[in-house]
Amino acid sequence: MGHTASRICTLLSILFVSCMLASAANDGLIRIALKKRPIMESIYGDLVPKSGTVDHEVALGYSGVRMNSADEGFYDPVTEAINHVRVHQQRMLRDIEAAAMEGRLKHFWSYRGFRERGSLKNGTQNHPLALKNFLNAQYFGEIGVGCPPQNFTVVFDTGSSNLWVPSAKCVFSLACYFHRKYESRSSSTYMENGTPASIHYGTGSIHGYYSQDQVTIGDLVVNNQEFIEATHEPGLTFLAAKFDGILGLGFKEISVEGADPVWYNMIQQSLVTDKVFSFWLNRNANDINGGEIVFGGADESHYKGDHTYTRVTRKAYWQFEMGDFLIGGRSTGICADGCAVIADSGTSLIAGPIAAIAQIHAHIGATGVANEECKQVVARHGHEMLELLQDKTPPAQVCSKIGLCKSDGAHGISDGIESVLGETHKSADEVSDATCNACEMAVTWMQSEFVQNHTKEGKLEYANQLCGNMPSPVGSYVDCRHIGHLPNVAFSIGGRAFELTPEQQYILKFGEGFLAHCMSGFTALDIPPPIGPLWILGDVFMGAYHTIFDYGKMRVGFADSA
Repeated sequence: MGHTASRICTLLSILFVSCMLASAANDGLIRIALKKRPIMESIYGDLVPKSGTVDHEVALGYSGVRMNSADEGFYDPVTEAINHVRVHQQRMLRDIEAAAMEGRLKHFWSYRGFRERGSLKNGTQNHPLALKNFLNAQYFGEIGVGCPPQNFTVVFDTGSSNLWVPSAKCVFSLACYFHRKYESRSSSTYMENGTPASIHYGTGSIHGYYSQDQVTIGDLVVNNQEFIEATHEPGLTFLAAKFDGILGLGFKEISVEGADPVWYNMIQQSLVTDKVFSFWLNRNANDINGGEIVFGGADESHYKGDHTYTRVTRKAYWQFEMGDFLIGGRSTGICADGCAVIADSGTSLIAGPIAAIAQIHAHIGATGVANEECKQVVARHGHEMLELLQDKTPPAQVCSKIGLCKSDGAHGISDGIESVLGETHKSADEVSDATCNACEMAVTWMQSEFVQNHTKEGKLEYANQLCGNMPSPVGSYVDCRHIGHLPNVAFSIGGRAFELTPEQQYILKFGEGFLAHCMSGFTALDIPPPIGPLWILGDVFMGAYHTIFDYGKMRVGFADSA
């Protein structure tokens, strides 16, 4: 009887895939089409409350990486960093509703044909899924849970590791009434678990319990998968989201309650030949095909040339090391000693050290806000800082030598995160840390100017200029008329400089004609050493570069997208 039920369920799963994808590729790839929506809407569509209201702040949420509810005292600065960036990126998008409205009239949701199937890398068994695209802001696709499969739209998120979907038992949360819900009684392969689980985000959370069932992803059927049935989604965070749940593709080390991620079970059940998955994110706003995630390999039609690989340095997120960061071919000095980087498909923008983002924005003429603490530090101590740098004092020691940082150069990791959000510090230690942060930024800027052999006054003027135009918490706008004259930026990864151009890459344009708005695709994030400096390469970067996540060899690879 059990074998019969299994055969029936497999047949139903195949029918589900056929309905979902309309056609199967001759090469065995399963694609999930991505559809697009103006980035201004982010992932919340029409229901985001107006800016300036309490509800608006709550609704900014699908925002961060999750904390294990079993470890309320656990603090991970990288988790908090991703968390804050995802909150921050929603704040950046709130003032462009008019452009989003125009985009909504031009884009609609439906599955419509797919690209011609490309060749498989090395002839391996690849399993592609087509993705939908909220116009370059969020990418997601369809999965099935249970037998027969119950369809859900999920974000494929390399910045988390759990799968969760709304439960039919979610009756007291308004968000659950706007999304599809999992009904365990309707699945012949359901197995009870019951372990309580919670995932906390920057502006919201989900609560529920673990269940076990099969999960259908394209032509793959993952058996006995643990996932969270969300029975409580408080507030407005997920109310207007255009996805039902999240499928995490990070490492088990950050999985809530230590559950095996879906990707791990694909490997353990020998569903993929090669232990890799890859992303192609389509940044063409006029193409209904939003992108593709391939399990077990890569589609060669979606990239050009060879991938440049770099090893994973932290088995939690897909984290690795990068070298220099350049603007217009010029070193910023920010990552002269290396920086930590995370490739995160769940983050729309590129987040980086505020000192680097300020330099980018100065070069592209982006709007910003003045930082008085920074201006005061430059005015009072600028000459002394320059003299120490001139005397070959290591930049990391300059601020401690003039008494603005502790003698060991250390300061609280959380301070950098909070400074991005512009929160007010009250204690003496917090004020000292703010001054230390400002000093270290100014030193970085002055050091980068030494390479250019500018005069002393020129270096001070440059630092003061950046202090007066820091990245804005609500987004930094750029004059659309000047995009063609802006410099390229580049990340040095694995010995290659990965360039981003302003046109259709790091500048985000919304609307057309006189209604057009242009915004920087960069946002600020400060994580001090030893964890930082830290960058998060989100969809702005992954859209330009096809990305392979190689679990078997513990590495990440990038190649030009095709």
